[in-house]
Amino acid sequence: MILAHGKLYENKEQGAIIASLKAAICETLNGPKLDTEEVILACDRLSKKAEGGAFDEIAKPLLEFAQVDYATYLDYCRMFSEKELRKKLDTELCGLSESETKISEHLFRERRPLGVLLHIAAGNVDALPAYSVIEGLLTGNINLLKLPSGDNGVSVRLLSELIAECPALKEYIYVFDVPSTEIETIKTLAGLSDGVVVWGGDAAVRAAHRFIEPNTKLIVWGHKLSFAYALPGCPDDMLCSLAADICKTNQLLCSSCQGIFVDTDDEEELRSFGERFFEILKKENQRYGKAPRGMRAKNTLKLYDDKLENRDTIFAGEGVSVVIRSDSELELSYLFRNVWIKALPHEKIISALKHQKGYLQSCALFIPDGDTKETVIESLKRTGLTRITGPSLSTMLFGEAHDGTFALREYSRIVDVYR
Repeated sequence: MILAHGKLYENKEQGAIIASLKAAICETLNGPKLDTEEVILACDRLSKKAEGGAFDEIAKPLLEFAQVDYATYLDYCRMFSEKELRKKLDTELCGLSESETKISEHLFRERRPLGVLLHIAAGNVDALPAYSVIEGLLTGNINLLKLPSGDNGVSVRLLSELIAECPALKEYIYVFDVPSTEIETIKTLAGLSDGVVVWGGDAAVRAAHRFIEPNTKLIVWGHKLSFAYALPGCPDDMLCSLAADICKTNQLLCSSCQGIFVDTDDEEELRSFGERFFEILKKENQRYGKAPRGMRAKNTLKLYDDKLENRDTIFAGEGVSVVIRSDSELELSYLFRNVWIKALPHEKIISALKHQKGYLQSCALFIPDGDTKETVIESLKRTGLTRITGPSLSTMLFGEAHDGTFALREYSRIVDVYR
C-alpha cells in the first residue's frame, strides 16, 4: 500500500500519483505554512496512544523479533511527546525562529524548510522511515518517503495515524513503494525535491550521487561503525553490559559494537581478555536466546574458513564467537553476536582510526576516571568519532545529535531579508 493526500492506495495507482505530484506540491507551497505547533501536538497524541497500547498488535511482534523489551519501546514512544519534541527543536535549531527576527538595522532573518524532502529509508529499524518523515514535518517540509524493501507496513500505519490526528498533514506526507531498481522513478522523485535524505550504506550513497542533480541537497545518514575500547583488566560487570547490548541488537545498528580494542600491545594479555569476554558473551547469549538459526549457520561457515586458514585465534561455541586478530583496523564484524578483539595502545588511536573518516560513530569506553581516560577521550574526538558512551552502546538518549550533526538543521535553510 502507498499513502497520498491522506488516503491509502494500491501500488498500481503509484504511477498516476507521481505524475500529478509536481502540481500537488506547488499547490501546497502556495497555501499556508505548516504549523509546527500542530505537528508537535499531533505527535504527542500519537505518542500517548502508543504508550496506552494502541499499537501493541504491530509493536509486540516486532519487539519480540528484535529482542527489545517493552519498557524500551515505551521509552522510544516518549521521544515523540510534546516535552521531548520541544526540547529537540530548541536544541537542534538553537532559537532560529520561523518568523522574521531583526538582526541589525536593516537585516531580518527567519528559518524556513528546505521545501520538499525525499527520504530513502533503510530497513534495519522498522519505525525509522516514519521517524525520518516526522523530523521533516517538524521543520515544515513536504515529505516523500521511499519505503525500504521488505517493509512490513509499520511506516504507512504510523503516518496514517498521524494524519488522522492532524488532517493538515495530508498534503505533507507521501509514501511510495518504489523498488531500488526503478531508477527513473526515483530520479523523478529526487527531481521534485530540494533535499534527498539517504539512510544506508556505501552502495545506497553511491547510487544517490548518480541520480541526484547538483542543485539538490544530499543529506546522508550512512553506514557507520561502532566499537568498544577497554583496559585489559576492566571489570566483568561492565563487559556483561556490553555483551547484553551486543545480544539485544545482534550488532545490526550503526551504534552496535562490532569489536573491542584493548589498550595493550601484549599478545597474551589480549588473548586472556578475549577468552574472558567469550565466556561473558556466552552467558548473555543464553539469557537472551540464540540469534536466528540461518545467521548462526552462515557465521559457522565463516569461522570454519578462518580456522582452516589459521589466521586468527578463535573462541567459538553456542552460537557466539570472539576472534582475536593481529591488526588494528576498525571493521564490520560477522554480526549476530560475533565479535573481534584487537590490540590498540592508546597512543596509537589516532593513527589507527583517523583514516576511517566518515565511518566512525560510537565508542563504549571501559577506562576508569583519570588522566589516561581523558587522553583517550581526546584522541577519540580527534579521530572524527561523534559519540562516546558507557557499556550500553546502543541506548540512545533524548537530545543526542545524530552522527555529529542535527537533522532539523540539515532540513532547514536560513532566509535573510533586507528591509
